[in-house]
Amino acid sequence: MKKRFRPVHIVAAAVNAAAVAGALILTVMGNGAARAQRYNYAYDLWKNGSKDDFSQISCFFSDDAGFERNEAEGVRMKLMGSLKEASVNQKETQKLIPDAYSTSAGKVTINSELSKHSEAEITVVGGDFFLFRQFKLASGAFFSDDDLMQDGAVIDRQLAWNLYGTDNIAGRYIYINNVKLYISGVVELPDTDPEERCVGNTPRAYISYYAAGLIFGKSSSLDEESGLVPQSSEFRKVTCYECISPEPVENFTYNFIDKELSEKYKGKISIVKNKERFDTKPRIKALKRLEDSVVKKDSIVYPFWENASRMVEFKLSFIYGGRRLLLAIPVVTLIWLIIMAYRAFNKKKEGLRKTVGNFASAKMSSLRKKQHHGSEENKESSIESKQEQTKESKNKKQKEVSL
Repeated sequence: MKKRFRPVHIVAAAVNAAAVAGALILTVMGNGAARAQRYNYAYDLWKNGSKDDFSQISCFFSDDAGFERNEAEGVRMKLMGSLKEASVNQKETQKLIPDAYSTSAGKVTINSELSKHSEAEITVVGGDFFLFRQFKLASGAFFSDDDLMQDGAVIDRQLAWNLYGTDNIAGRYIYINNVKLYISGVVELPDTDPEERCVGNTPRAYISYYAAGLIFGKSSSLDEESGLVPQSSEFRKVTCYECISPEPVENFTYNFIDKELSEKYKGKISIVKNKERFDTKPRIKALKRLEDSVVKKDSIVYPFWENASRMVEFKLSFIYGGRRLLLAIPVVTLIWLIIMAYRAFNKKKEGLRKTVGNFASAKMSSLRKKQHHGSEENKESSIESKQEQTKESKNKKQKEVSL
């Protein structure tokens, strides 16, 4: 006999299937949004398949915090010392701690050799800045602190087109406040929605701290051949410091940075654990304090890439929260099925117990009947036997009398 499904069973199955499908879709959406913020996964690129554990930490400071380049270098040296004490030593072919520091220098007018000009947002960068950013190159290459000459600049594609009408201009020159810089490379514009919304419409250029000293130096002198040449003045301001470090124990790097900087720059620093920031647990917890994400309560300077990641964090809190609600449906259904199965089992067990009891009772009754019948037969047999014995005894006596 075919078992018919009730309409409620069909509806429940459809709701559960839809909930599971929705949870899978939200998972794919969440993972895609998180992985698109590439700078948070610089540690993964750096470890290059190594089985060792690494941590990536970003520190953001307020404009008036007073954190400077030499202090950033000091943090790295102290961290290296702590790692050495933990028996973590530098490999010959790889830095122990890649780090970067940067700050915004505001908007300036940039000129080209073609007498074209464009306004641009200047970011002053040092260390392994481009390792963390993972910009896509349209042409040329990135500059680094190891370069012999530090007068290079990386500009975005929009600025390249504004100045030269093409993005294939590596090796050409730009002028900022009469300081001549060569174009090291041209990078593509951000390609994720959060970054596009945070980067704004102003083109961007990235220059070294040495070049910033030339451009924003207080004094200048006149050279007969090349004209006005600013005298280098050290540029030190840092509002973003980040590093990748081996992790001998969990939270080793974060605890070190927190201890080193949090108290000194209390209220003027924000420390981010990039590796864990998009995980489900912290994002679900963030739902309880959404006002902290919406209302800015400090004067911390966040660059566009960090603002984009904070937008993704906000989005993921709702995605993972919604996924948890959807997954609650099959979980509740499973619990209900277990309860129903347990009840059905108890009913069957009770029925089975009655069946077994009845069977045992019937067997015992049958056995008693057999025993009783056997007893009656034995009794009759005994009576017949006695009667036979009595009869034989009488016959024997009669024979004796007749003799």
